[in-house]
Amino acid sequence: MGRVNTEHAKGTDEASLDRIATVPNLISFVRILLIPVFVALLLHHGTEAAGLLLLGAVVSTDWIDGYIARRTGSVSNLGKLLDPVADRLAIAAALITLVVRHAFPLWAALLVLVRDGLILIVGAILLVRRGVRIDVRVVGKRATFALMCGFPLIAWGNFGLWQQQVALPVGWILYTIGVVLYYIAAVLYAVDMRRAVRASRS
Repeated sequence: MGRVNTEHAKGTDEASLDRIATVPNLISFVRILLIPVFVALLLHHGTEAAGLLLLGAVVSTDWIDGYIARRTGSVSNLGKLLDPVADRLAIAAALITLVVRHAFPLWAALLVLVRDGLILIVGAILLVRRGVRIDVRVVGKRATFALMCGFPLIAWGNFGLWQQQVALPVGWILYTIGVVLYYIAAVLYAVDMRRAVRASRS
């Protein structure tokens, strides 16, 4: 009887992780759908403040979907993949747009974009070839949060918006902290990937 219950629970857990229609997943989808909206606002002269505020709203929901998933027991495999993808897409779209508008330096954007590109490419190869998926680390989430607060503040200052003299230095401090943590996380992810590959071979 105990064995049957255990197997039933295991099957239930696996079915739960395979769910698609969950509130956290819906939030992540909405975040992705809002990306072209804040990009359009940032590209249009005169609506930069609205674009940055919408960007802030999109990135601030990063923790909400994860919090809801854990609190309601609605963690899913799709959500584990969708959440970081939504983050990376939002960051990449915002950085490229801000570089085009000359509100953020190209070299600073490349520090983030190149790292993200390498992690995504290697992660995708491992997922397709070996079925290995690397979980997001806490340091990675903190790095993302610092960056998502930092570069919009830098752009806010460079656009000459309200309190620009405060936004610029605070933005650069947060960006610097975020980049350092970002590359620490990259090293840790590389270690995780190596361990995962070894485990899949064995």
